[in-house]
Amino acid sequence: MELFSEIYSCYYQVLRHLLCSQDTLTIQDIRRLICSEGFEESLLSIIPKLEDGTWNLFEKDGKLYRSRLSSSFTTPVSDLEKSYLKALLSDPRIGLFLDQEQLEALDKMLAGVAPLWKPEQFYYFDRFADGDSFEDEKYRNIFRTLLQAQKQNRYVDIDYTSPNGSRVHHHYVPARLEYSVKNDKFRILALKPSHSAFAQGSQHEAQASERMKLEILNVSRIQDIKLMSKTLSSPVDLDTMIQRSYYKEPLRLRIVNKRNALERAMLHFANYEKNTTKIDEDTYECLIYYNQSMETELLIEVMSFGPMLTVIENERFLNNLKARLKRQRRIAPPAEL
Repeated sequence: MELFSEIYSCYYQVLRHLLCSQDTLTIQDIRRLICSEGFEESLLSIIPKLEDGTWNLFEKDGKLYRSRLSSSFTTPVSDLEKSYLKALLSDPRIGLFLDQEQLEALDKMLAGVAPLWKPEQFYYFDRFADGDSFEDEKYRNIFRTLLQAQKQNRYVDIDYTSPNGSRVHHHYVPARLEYSVKNDKFRILALKPSHSAFAQGSQHEAQASERMKLEILNVSRIQDIKLMSKTLSSPVDLDTMIQRSYYKEPLRLRIVNKRNALERAMLHFANYEKNTTKIDEDTYECLIYYNQSMETELLIEVMSFGPMLTVIENERFLNNLKARLKRQRRIAPPAEL
């Protein structure tokens, strides 16, 4: 499992990018490239192994690093990679991103390959049972329309059922698709312009984009969708919009790195913006940035992680955590003696 982890994880992709560069790099250059290609916490694992020679991938000349690979280096597709791809094709979610022709071509290419795993080998004990119907034809059409609109920055006309059961109808620009492992559902981060901004037309979109509101829609709640001809001609900085929505105080976690807790935590909270620093040999501090729409799911994920993780602050999250634990204690059946 160690080999598979290193080959297919983010670390492998980051190092491949570094090694294929023929430029001489300083450790500061390597840090910058790691942050741009991976995650900030990737520095904690990659930099020490490069500096002490554990990963003997660079020739060192003083403070300079040169890749040991030539410019003609290519990576063939291994049997393990083929087996991994074959396993992915058995996941119904993959069909949302590929059309029938692409799926058939991949099936043909991997016809003689055994999948690395099968879906029935997994049991999800902490996931909700009412996940999205990924193979439903209506769902697939809606998903593909959202995907097309996102790639082309086009508006869509959406008829939507809100969580309280009411029907709403708005124009949106799909900005980003997200998948919730806990809920087994896809959601779309959508830009909703004000009515006046939408009516002004594309020549005023630079100003109109500033008045756009970011909303999160569950794909399964979309009843009907129509692709519109209008496009968003002025780019919107989605990351900045998300960052502006964060609470002023991030969630502060303390991680004791026993039983591989640090790596598990980085994977567990991979979909959140975070910053991780090392406190001592076995202790790390992780700041997670979140907003109201993420709060409940983040709370559940923190509770399910385990004893190697401690919530230090903020006060809001701690109060919500205590209230949820008290509520669970009230409804939990008494333990048998």
